[in-house]
Amino acid sequence: MSNPSLLILAGDGIGPEVMVEVRKIIDWFGAKRDLTIDVTEDLVGGAAYDKHGTPLHDDTMAKAQEVDAVLLGAVGGPAYDDLDFSIKPERGLLRLRKEMDLFANLRPAQCFDALADFSSLKKELVAGLDIMIVRELTSGSYFGEPRGIFEENGERVGINTQRYTESEIDRVARSAFELARKRDNRLCSVEKANVMESGILWREVVTKIGAEDYPDVELSHMYADNCAMQLVRNPKQFDTIVTDNLFGDILSDCAAMLTGSLGMLPSASLGVPMENGKPKAMYEPVHGSAPDIAGQGKANPCACILSFAMALRYSYDEGAEADRLEAAVEKVLADGVRTADLMQAGAAKPASTGEMGDAVIAALDASL
Repeated sequence: MSNPSLLILAGDGIGPEVMVEVRKIIDWFGAKRDLTIDVTEDLVGGAAYDKHGTPLHDDTMAKAQEVDAVLLGAVGGPAYDDLDFSIKPERGLLRLRKEMDLFANLRPAQCFDALADFSSLKKELVAGLDIMIVRELTSGSYFGEPRGIFEENGERVGINTQRYTESEIDRVARSAFELARKRDNRLCSVEKANVMESGILWREVVTKIGAEDYPDVELSHMYADNCAMQLVRNPKQFDTIVTDNLFGDILSDCAAMLTGSLGMLPSASLGVPMENGKPKAMYEPVHGSAPDIAGQGKANPCACILSFAMALRYSYDEGAEADRLEAAVEKVLADGVRTADLMQAGAAKPASTGEMGDAVIAALDASL
């Protein structure tokens, strides 16, 4: 039986730095847990543009289609701001999502006890927070046609089209219902059915699926603007949220900051089943490329490490090892190890990117 496979696309900025720490952890699992993963590496984003003149080479896209999972670091940076929109680093990421048909983006927002004081909200509102946002990722206003900037009546007009088919709503809703069953059996569907026809269709489809196939899951509905308000008023009222591409982008970033640092948050993007029955998948930290600190050893690798933990759970069926890795990160934080993004004024010298990775390795050793 062949080993599970992983394509690493470290990307730009702090991406390569945090990925070094993930490689250490992959090696640890191979050496200490007899879990060997066949890893290949390639370029994406600005790094790919520098070498190939495109943010994602066709050969890299082909590799992504063949492996069990892709782990991406980050893309973009000021050096590429003046490129044509069609070849900006972010287009490589969007192409991966679209061509792999990664329609369900899982964005957990979990507040570790040791970091509850870092949230912009009061500690009692976020301590113990554990939300999962399921964002539709391959349709909606980011991909709908027509789109573009056009001349109309003597002035320029920018157009983006919010478009959803029943089948697109159906498949992401079912993913969210299945996930809710594994969590607290509660699902909140979010749209703008009061002013948008796409929202009306979204609510109708989700309601029908819930009534017919998931009557055991408690389903509620909420308008997107109210959901944003409720996330900062009483976030622990939510468990699993499902929403469209645009609203999911906004709400998941809002939820991310409830936890105290973008440097702590992973994500998974899941797609259609492959021949082995497992979904195509790409995992990536929520944070960006942070070019202002790139190459300085200041980046927090935990989001990328936790993204690999999600790969262990969803792509490799290694839930117990995912739990082990997540517990190791939590122990490191509880022990007071902090990168610069998690330091409070007057605190001791922060840990470097490598020191944080080494601390996670030590916690993994202690778990044996």
